[in-house]
Amino acid sequence: MVAQPFLLKAEVDGAVRKHIPDYLLVTDEGPVVVDVKPLHRLSKPEVAFTFGWTREAAEARGWKYEVWSEPPTAELENVRFLSGYRRDWLFDRGLVDELRGADLNGVSLRRAAASLPGRPEEQVRSAVYHLLWTHEFTVDLDRPFSPAHLLRRTA
Repeated sequence: MVAQPFLLKAEVDGAVRKHIPDYLLVTDEGPVVVDVKPLHRLSKPEVAFTFGWTREAAEARGWKYEVWSEPPTAELENVRFLSGYRRDWLFDRGLVDELRGADLNGVSLRRAAASLPGRPEEQVRSAVYHLLWTHEFTVDLDRPFSPAHLLRRTA
């Protein structure tokens, strides 16, 4: 990945246009040119125009072109929330291992928190959130977290 990798200069509609893309990704499938812009600015005519001719220039070389924006609000808030559970050393290793060995695939967050009767639910819930952060489990991040979210094992 290279930030601000090059200056694109092209004649578009009779005028010389210049643009520096935000990133160039070198992938196994070939180069990918990426521009990053907040979602609310994508509808501005000058942004749409610039990204349009940038796409044409990249694709003319056989490269991919993508525009990235912030994720939907619920997803962003969920990720921010889970980031509070990222620090391994804050969690009881035995508790985390018990949860790893438990059959929690398809279980709601509410049931998962109560799945280890000898452990306080708050600690179990926190450890489940940690396992979500480390991608050992996943849930639907497109809606705000609730006790009804279903866990899916990723490994």
